[in-house]
Amino acid sequence: MQVTAYVALGTNLGSLKENLDEALKRLTDKGLTITKVSTYIDTDPYGVTDQPRFLNAACEVQTELSAQALLKMLLETELEMGRVRLRHWGERVIDLDLIFYGDAVINEPNLIVPHPDMQNRNFVLRPLAEIAPQKQHPLLHKTMAQLWQEYLQKKEQQ
Repeated sequence: MQVTAYVALGTNLGSLKENLDEALKRLTDKGLTITKVSTYIDTDPYGVTDQPRFLNAACEVQTELSAQALLKMLLETELEMGRVRLRHWGERVIDLDLIFYGDAVINEPNLIVPHPDMQNRNFVLRPLAEIAPQKQHPLLHKTMAQLWQEYLQKKEQQ
């Protein structure tokens, strides 16, 4: 059964645009059908701020893989591209996060979908609002466009 999933991509080491392009190519080469890719956006680091700026994006994929198999593919791609986890939220050649897997709500030791903090991350919301504005968050019951607008309003008030 085909499932529409959304993956967030990020990088802040090496050739940033090339890293995102390479990750997308590798996922396609592994059999994922990538149907949409957002604009690449330059963003501040999140959580750990003493590191280089990021280039982020999101993509929509069609897959027959299970959520766990898709996660495994994403993690393998990170490793193949040289991802080393030196510190939580630290520098990385590539980061591939499974944000949505259809409308599934998954809470397993190694996988939580929808991504639990996505509504507070501009580098996830902005690309998703671009490529999937009507995608509904299955727990928050709001679209990506609505969550992005709420995020912007919160930032204005700060």
